[in-house]
Amino acid sequence: SFLEPAPSEANFILCRVKGPEAISIQRELRKQGIYIRYFDTPGLKNSIRISVGKPEHTDALVQALRAWEE
Repeated sequence: SFLEPAPSEANFILCRVKGPEAISIQRELRKQGIYIRYFDTPGLKNSIRISVGKPEHTDALVQALRAWEE
């Protein structure tokens, strides 16, 4: 997988992105109505934060992210 999640006990998941640029993922997901936050700061360079939502939102996110693995 191109996402490397950090352990979390919060209502979000922080992932380092390996391969594609986090901003590219954020922009493409936004076009699909899926909003995530990306980071380009020291210590979080090329990372995204995904908030936990309703099951149908999670399903849409997973489906959209799978397209990046192909």
